[in-house]
Amino acid sequence: MERLESATRVVLAFIEAYNRQDVTGMMRLVSEDSALESPSPPPDGTLVSGKASLTHYWSEFFRQYPQAHLKVDESIGYGMRCIVRWRREWLDDAGDRQHLRGTDLFRVQDGLISEQLTYIKG
Repeated sequence: MERLESATRVVLAFIEAYNRQDVTGMMRLVSEDSALESPSPPPDGTLVSGKASLTHYWSEFFRQYPQAHLKVDESIGYGMRCIVRWRREWLDDAGDRQHLRGTDLFRVQDGLISEQLTYIKG
């Protein structure tokens, strides 16, 4: 049971760091060769690989979306995989609340996130 829950714990800690916009904390939870498949630009997104590239990606993301926040609707752990269904919220330039829904598929190996695939509705 511990092994089944460990991936979920790592991913939820990553999301908590995301909600604090704590890029350093997020990077403590990813492997050196971790890869993120981002949803932008459509239709295929962009592959970001390695801790240095991920640090730059997330720093720029939070600069662009300084109030980004994820609400977890559901998380499912299965061995080294974790699936998170979420709602991202932020304020636009006019101060209006915006949101979108999506799902991340994570792979956790040796207690660190090694892969994050992001899919967004709409």
